[in-house]
Amino acid sequence: MESFWGGIYENRTLWAVVLSALAAQGLKIIRGIIKERKFNFYWLLGTGGMPSAHSAAVVALVICVGKEMGSSSPFFALSIIFALITMFDAQTWRRSIGFQAKILNKIMKDFQERKRVEEDRLRELVGHTPIEVFVGGLVGGVVTFLFYW
Repeated sequence: MESFWGGIYENRTLWAVVLSALAAQGLKIIRGIIKERKFNFYWLLGTGGMPSAHSAAVVALVICVGKEMGSSSPFFALSIIFALITMFDAQTWRRSIGFQAKILNKIMKDFQERKRVEEDRLRELVGHTPIEVFVGGLVGGVVTFLFYW
């Protein structure tokens, strides 16, 4: 019987998903350094931006489940539904929250200039554009194919 930690170590699906998400986050960091000419620790764990690490992870999951269990498996169907919901959420609801945060931050700034309110600013970059989700999915696909082959 294999140990818990041995099973995690040998779980190719887990590692392909983790590596895909890390690759997307790494590309985000490299892009930020090139664009802003400085490093920002927020980029390590922050959400939003190009490419989507969420999309990279769920696309990797779909590919791995399909490869390991077959495309007729109910787990494959479940992983596709999970990926679609995650990617849809990333580019709709979370993106809308970012727009709302931008508007609220403008309102807060207006109040602060009149010395009425002193509150923290809301994070504005919480979602993704469709292209960020698409590129994140591509990163997940490429990393997973490289991992398996």
